[in-house]
Amino acid sequence: MAAAAHLRGHIVFNSASNARRHTQAPAPSLSRGRLPTARKPPVARCQRHGVGALELDDGAARRPAPRFLCLHGFRTSGEIMRRQVADRWPAGVTSRLDLAFPDAPFPAEGDSPVRGVFDPPYYEWCRFAGEDFLKYKNFGECLAGIEELMVRQGPFDGLFGFSQGALLSAALVGLQQQGLALNRVPRVKYVMIISGAKIQSPALAAKAYANKINCASLHFIGDGDFVKAHGEELADSFVDPLVIRHPAGHTVPRLDEKGLQAMLSYLDKIERDLARD
Repeated sequence: MAAAAHLRGHIVFNSASNARRHTQAPAPSLSRGRLPTARKPPVARCQRHGVGALELDDGAARRPAPRFLCLHGFRTSGEIMRRQVADRWPAGVTSRLDLAFPDAPFPAEGDSPVRGVFDPPYYEWCRFAGEDFLKYKNFGECLAGIEELMVRQGPFDGLFGFSQGALLSAALVGLQQQGLALNRVPRVKYVMIISGAKIQSPALAAKAYANKINCASLHFIGDGDFVKAHGEELADSFVDPLVIRHPAGHTVPRLDEKGLQAMLSYLDKIERDLARD
């Protein structure tokens, strides 16, 4: 496959209910910074989970569910993340969210950790220069592509990332608050992090985490996750992080009763905030 790939049409929960708030547009194609507009890739959808819009207390009006751009893990895909969330989180959660799952712009350069469990194709957001994961070959292109997607298919209320996508989601919010990224889109108000970590590049980390990140954040940290310590460190980089702990490893976790209640409380906060906007 070519070195530059397409940030293809995204897969969404509850997009139909939010039509008045945003319209579907062809997702951008990345080719060394150029964004051709002629190609119109198909937009895949998943089935609706609940109504996808929230009825106000008086029953007289409805507002769109909060919209999140979902960034999948290393060498997986938007469809894989969508399936994991749909399979493991109850409708009582997913029906209150509008989740868009794009593929990363670059085809996987190596084997996928989920091969044999999920079918290809597989994609990656960032490529590394060397084996120490301290330098990126395409970080600027990656950020530019995500921002272009948010411009064309937003607005988004928040970011939701798993693994490499979690690392990026947190870093993007920090960089935006420093005025160094996502300057063409509204401020990201919410971020959900599963199996997250800080960027390991010292130069990038100094910028992304220069100050505590002031964004309503939800962190899922697994007792069996090999990045658990890194996830703890990342959560400490936020102002008042909400942490859901679970016994699983590097995966989208199922929600036990305690985790479900924390998740619902987080959604309650988002809905209250957006109702005031």
